[in-house]
Order: sequence, then structure tokens, then C-alpha cells
Amino acid sequence: MDRKTLDQVALTGKRCFMRCDFNVPIHDGQIADDARIRQALPSIQYALDHGARLLLASHLGSPKGHEPELSLAPVAARLTELLGRPVPLAGDCMGDEVQHRAAALHNGEALLLENLRYHAGEKKNDPEFARALATGVEVYCNNAFGTAHRAHASMVGMAQLCPVRVAGFLLRDEVDYLSTVIADPAHPFVAIIGGSKVSSKIGVLDHLVEQVDRFLIGGGMAFTFLAAQGKEVGGSLVEREMVETARTIMAKASAKGVGFDLPLDCVVAREIQDDAEIRITGVDDIPADQKGLDIGPATVRAWEPILRGAKLVVWNGPMGVYELEPFRSGTAHVAHILGEGKATSIIGGGDTADAVKRVGEAERMTFISTGGGASLELLEGKTLPGVAVLDPA
Repeated sequence: MDRKTLDQVALTGKRCFMRCDFNVPIHDGQIADDARIRQALPSIQYALDHGARLLLASHLGSPKGHEPELSLAPVAARLTELLGRPVPLAGDCMGDEVQHRAAALHNGEALLLENLRYHAGEKKNDPEFARALATGVEVYCNNAFGTAHRAHASMVGMAQLCPVRVAGFLLRDEVDYLSTVIADPAHPFVAIIGGSKVSSKIGVLDHLVEQVDRFLIGGGMAFTFLAAQGKEVGGSLVEREMVETARTIMAKASAKGVGFDLPLDCVVAREIQDDAEIRITGVDDIPADQKGLDIGPATVRAWEPILRGAKLVVWNGPMGVYELEPFRSGTAHVAHILGEGKATSIIGGGDTADAVKRVGEAERMTFISTGGGASLELLEGKTLPGVAVLDPA
């Protein structure tokens, strides 16, 4: 990474503001999945062990003002458990109370600030809100890759006002895997691209076509490409306005000698529901009253030797509506193949990360990104605002 990191600056006695991504699922006041909290721990522990007076900050959800159910109180309790030391929650993320409690911190102590998005100024990158967050901060640390693509006040505005600006270890590792590895990839390099819409993946396809040896295209977006080939795809999702773009992408891949594999068959149903009656059909034979909702077994069999022969696989976007059991098989089989294989496997965050966890293959992946939108932008070759603002190494 070409930015300064937490272990390259003095922390003892310094007030350090660490932007984390604690946007975890909370149901009935209980954290359903604490993975994002655990992934932030190495940076938090390092700062505390090296004598920082640590202010931890994050958003949670998208509240409209102060919504008690989106308080970070459960996160404070979980951090206290995981760190084995008190991590109290402030009543706000700025203002007199925060300044008073921050001034009372001793070296190696932490305070969690309340939900940043309780204030509209966070998402607006409001200068006054950014100034309030930055008051008294001597070291700014961004450890929130999941929001590094957002030019919000806690990501950019306040960082610009702090004398020292560094990356946490989680942010460093994400950027290294998703940009450095792809900039000089091992070959054969295969990209599995799925999800619902071509429009959300144009940048990824356009950037990766310069580096990959082969694309495997699944998910709802595959049907736009199939329609671009002139196939009738029944009631499957098709972005009609993107059909010509799909043809252009396929032509570009062909001109560069890059393989572009679309599904051979798919799982179809009339409705997207748990108890749906499903069928397997070739992509040339999708009934007019049904929609493709997952890749089929023939597709998995055709793709398996490609994936087993790869040295690097980047996967962004599930192969079907994996949230429902009838349409999970394609995603699960791809995950199992990668888990058993020897390729470096990079999972591009968001739904894909959730999918590999659901099918029990998370531990066998080389790297799972914590950020969906941020990982997409890195795969598109973009510079993230939350990274660009940090001090150069």
C-alpha cells in the first residue's frame, strides 16, 4: 500500500480517532454477526497496546435522526467482551461531552462514539460537522474499508483537518489484496462476475478485461448477455437498456482473446419464493412464464475444470438468488470448488461474502473483502476517497 499505516506513527499519549465499520446486523438488541467487529480488532488492539487514547467511530444503518434501535450500545458491549477491557459508549460523536470524556482518557483506553449517521452532516461531508469530529484529534486512522468509497465527513472531511492520517491494518490488507494482487495477477486469472444487474458491473468488466484470462458470468446479469446473443429468456431479469452495452463488452473480450462464459442451463421458477416449484432447463429453452434464478448443474460441470485450473480467482456477485434455498445450489457449488482448489480466491464483499459464509466455505477462501461497494470500485481501478486522503508512505 502506498499510504502510511498505523504502525508507522507514534501513538503513545496521542488522541487517535479510528474510523471503523461496525455496521453489523442487530436483531432485538443483539448482534447477529460480529465479523466486522472482529476484523477491526488487530488495529484497535495495536493502538491500545501502544498507548493511544482511542476514539472509535462508526455508522450503523441509515437512521433518520436519533433512532435508539440504531445505537452502537451493543457494539460497545461486544468490544468490551472481545478486548477484555472497558469500552464505554459516549452519548454522541461530537460536542462537549465527547471532548470531556476524550480528555479524561488515559493511555491505552478507548471510548466508542455514538452513531455518526445520527447527524445529517456525516453523509453530506459537512465542513462544520467534520471540524467538530476533528477537534483535538492528533492521529486519524481509517480502518473502515467498507465505507472508504464514500466521501463522508468521517472519511474525508475530518481527515483533511488532522495532522497525521494513516490506514488501519484492515484497510491496508483490503487495498493490497484487491488492487496490488490484481495489478500483477497470477495466471490463469479467472473472474466470476454475478449479481443482478450488468449496469452495476460495467466498470469491473471493463477494467478486468485488460487482465483476466476468462470471465464466468452468472446471476441475473447473465440474462442480459444471453438476450444480447438473441436468446429468448422468458421472464428472467433483462436490462433492455444495457443489451447493446453487453454486446460491446462481449466483443471487447473476444477481441482480446479473453474467454467469456455464460450459463449453459439454469434453475427456473415462476416465482421467487422458498417453496417455489423449480425446473432445470437449457438457456435456449426457458419457458415464457418462468424466470432464471440460478445457474444449473451443466454450467457448474463446465466451469469446474476452469476454476480448478486457475491460479487466481476473483469472485464478485452470487450466481443466483442464494438467499432462498431453491436457488442456492449454483453459488454453493462454485464456493465448494473454490474451497477445494488451489487458486488464490478473493471474494469481493457484500452478497458474495455473505453467500460463501452461508454455504460454509468462508474459512477456505484466501481473502474475503469487508466492503461490497468499495471492493467494486477497487476492481474498477478507481482510487477510493477514504484512501486518497491519507498520508503517503
